[in-house]
Amino acid sequence: MRKPAPKGPRSAPAKKTAPGRPTRRPAASGPSARPASASQGETRGGPRAGSAARPGAPARPAGRRPAPRPAPATAAKPRTAPAAPRKTGPRPGGPGQERLQKILAAAGIDSRRACEQIILDGRVQVNGKTVSELGACANPRRDVITVDLIEIQREDPVYILMNKPKGYVTTVKDDQGRPTVMALLRGVPGRLYPVGRLDFNSEGLLLMTNDGALAQVLMGPEHEIPKVYLVKVHRNPSPELLKEFQEGFLLSGRRLKPCHIEVAEKGDNPWLKVTLTEGKNQQIRRMFAAVGHPVSKLRRVQFGPLADPMLKPGTWRYLSPQEIAAIKSL
Repeated sequence: MRKPAPKGPRSAPAKKTAPGRPTRRPAASGPSARPASASQGETRGGPRAGSAARPGAPARPAGRRPAPRPAPATAAKPRTAPAAPRKTGPRPGGPGQERLQKILAAAGIDSRRACEQIILDGRVQVNGKTVSELGACANPRRDVITVDLIEIQREDPVYILMNKPKGYVTTVKDDQGRPTVMALLRGVPGRLYPVGRLDFNSEGLLLMTNDGALAQVLMGPEHEIPKVYLVKVHRNPSPELLKEFQEGFLLSGRRLKPCHIEVAEKGDNPWLKVTLTEGKNQQIRRMFAAVGHPVSKLRRVQFGPLADPMLKPGTWRYLSPQEIAAIKSL
């Protein structure tokens, strides 16, 4: 007969291990048991450090690193982009120093913007060295400044009001050989240039000067200097059309600034008085041609505060001190 097994605490039967594979050893228990550490193969499912291992729990195989615990959630601070450094132009290097483009404009070379391009093209020399940076400065009273190897001379500012006739272009030179407004200023000292433009078939008031700084202000679209024109058009435009012009006409996909229009002389082909605050190329002619009322005559009668109904086409005069003060206050 088989003898009954002695009573006592039951234990789980030992698992069979594959040959060549180490047998797992149970973790130690009791007061003398040391807490498992990460180097002993603690995993996420294993016993925590400082706590006793469960009796009979198999130990994790050595050599496996525990999965990192997720960091406690904290409110992330919003990242702000660093402020962009302020861009400032170079300052003059000392007493008497001025920006090179300002010196050239004051000498009557051209407008300040055009002088900037002349510098970038490498056409300017200071004391024999070519300068092609816009931040360059010089002393106009001590330094030798040349453009295309020709020394410039500081000139006294000159301001002339001209009544441009038809058949002249408003440029210093013309590639097509047409007469320019400069031909009407023979005998005038200094190198002058026109401020703004009037096309070949238009006439009216035109400012001529060698003051590049003032020319830059007068030609800048942001200043919105009013210019008044007398315009003769074919057939009478409707009041609705004139209202559309005054509210801002859409021309070639671009919205023009509002202009003021009133009838100066009635007739089958009326004269209109048009006031603009911007100067797009042939703007008035293109506006009326787009709506079927082509312009036959165009004359500018006022440029900012300057007006002179007694000045005949093809003639000119110097501005009075009061007129100079008026245009400089714009």
